[in-house]
Amino acid sequence: MSLFKFNEKCPLDFIALGRLCIDLNANETNRPMEETITFTKYVGGSPANISIGLSRLGFNCGFIGKVSNDQMGRFILQYLEKNNIDVSQVQVDKTNSVTGLAFTEIKSPTECSILMYRDNVADLNLEPKEVSEEYIRNAKALLISGTALAKSPSREAVFLALEYANKHGVATFFDLDYRPYTWSSPEETAIYYSLAAEKCDAIFGTREEFDLMEYFWVENKNDLSTASHWLAKQAKLVIIKHGKNGSTTYTNDGRSYQGTVFPARIVKTFGAGDSYASAYIYGLMQGWEIEKCMEYASASASIVISSHSCSDAMPSLDQISRYIEKCKSGEINA
Repeated sequence: MSLFKFNEKCPLDFIALGRLCIDLNANETNRPMEETITFTKYVGGSPANISIGLSRLGFNCGFIGKVSNDQMGRFILQYLEKNNIDVSQVQVDKTNSVTGLAFTEIKSPTECSILMYRDNVADLNLEPKEVSEEYIRNAKALLISGTALAKSPSREAVFLALEYANKHGVATFFDLDYRPYTWSSPEETAIYYSLAAEKCDAIFGTREEFDLMEYFWVENKNDLSTASHWLAKQAKLVIIKHGKNGSTTYTNDGRSYQGTVFPARIVKTFGAGDSYASAYIYGLMQGWEIEKCMEYASASASIVISSHSCSDAMPSLDQISRYIEKCKSGEINA
């Protein structure tokens, strides 16, 4: 795949920066949260999930972020280490901040929602001085997510990380990951998302997330106008996700690719985007053709939405390959 060049001499394959939180997934399903009594605790946050996914696929991964100085922060650190993710650049906050919580509601396999608590969270306290240029220089790729742009000083830390990555030829991925809870207005979101997107080589998002980012910039919002806008900047790839209707990749050589949709025995809908991104990035960095990247990404997403968790369910390469084979043979169907 010639759109990207990755420095094979770098000891780290992949670094993510941003949200580290706790997912509390409802154990009682097919009911509203008001009637849900028990939840299971998992590590969460899109950049964390994507890192875990890539580590399970065999990449040497690291993380830049900040956790609270309490039991939840230690739980996150221990889980990342257990999943072979370098946490040397994950800071422990000393300002009495807390860990963000995401309670999930599973009314039905396709009717799910997330209730987030994002006040005074540790991950948004990451400071620019805590972002190491040397650490980023030693990685092949860096991923940022939109939630890290919501507040200062995390916002400035993201832009500094992007400056370091672009300075040293580190590939940059942007997972839009819009969560409304910590943003003041759509205008604020659009401005900072756009400033970050202009500095990234690949952008992942849903149609709704791109609409929000293009609040000011694109008049006729559709996939083609979105792709044209961002591919005229730094982006080499724009990946637009449409849920059960699949996804489309646009490349800066003027091509577009429609992704495969695999059947799934759906438990819940969240986590699909994170597993999709991890498998897609893996394939891209392995030099696969776009069609194969999208195939494995879609299969990975189907595996995760067929599971209760997100981070715990991130599959290995062998699991994804076997899932694709079973779907094609008819062993797994909708």
